[in-house]
Amino acid sequence: MGRHLLIFATFCFATPLVAQSPPATSPTPAKTTAQQSGGASSPAKSVGLYAYPKNQQSADQQVKDENECFASAKQQSGIDPQAPPPAAKTEEQKKAEQQAAADNAKQAKGGRVKGAARGAAGGAAVGAIADDEAGKGAAAGAAAGTVVGGAKQRRANKASKEQAAQATAQQQQQQEAQANATYKQGTDAFKRAFSACMDARGYSFK
Repeated sequence: MGRHLLIFATFCFATPLVAQSPPATSPTPAKTTAQQSGGASSPAKSVGLYAYPKNQQSADQQVKDENECFASAKQQSGIDPQAPPPAAKTEEQKKAEQQAAADNAKQAKGGRVKGAARGAAGGAAVGAIADDEAGKGAAAGAAAGTVVGGAKQRRANKASKEQAAQATAQQQQQQEAQANATYKQGTDAFKRAFSACMDARGYSFK
């Protein structure tokens, strides 16, 4: 009798343990490629374009098409639109180049000597007319001519420096404008090639 009670008790206590075991869970569905990457990046958006599927292509298919068209357009145009634009020179660099051009500008020489010679000749002529000693007149004229000649030379040299600096500034502006225009032409050519490839695969752009 005691043996039968022991078996019955063991069966009664063991049954709830089996019933309490957690139910089997169904497997979690696999995520798509776009979900795994947290939303795949769009090559079209990276170059300022927005592609829309015309044939109900999936998001994964669109990303695949964009990547393939991106590589094709890059090869055809020879342009990498994700490369940084040409770097412009800083104001310090521009000023340094302008200063170097001014320092290397052609400078007039001999202005004082030429002024002295012209002044001496004029002074001698005036001294002779005034019944003065021609030598004294020439000396006075030479001194005055030296001052005048030196002043003219300084003005001419200053103007030459300013012109050289201004010409360099204009050249810098032209170089920047040309670099920006070339960069824009390249990116435009890439976008045309990319858009044509995507259009052939059934996408429109806005």
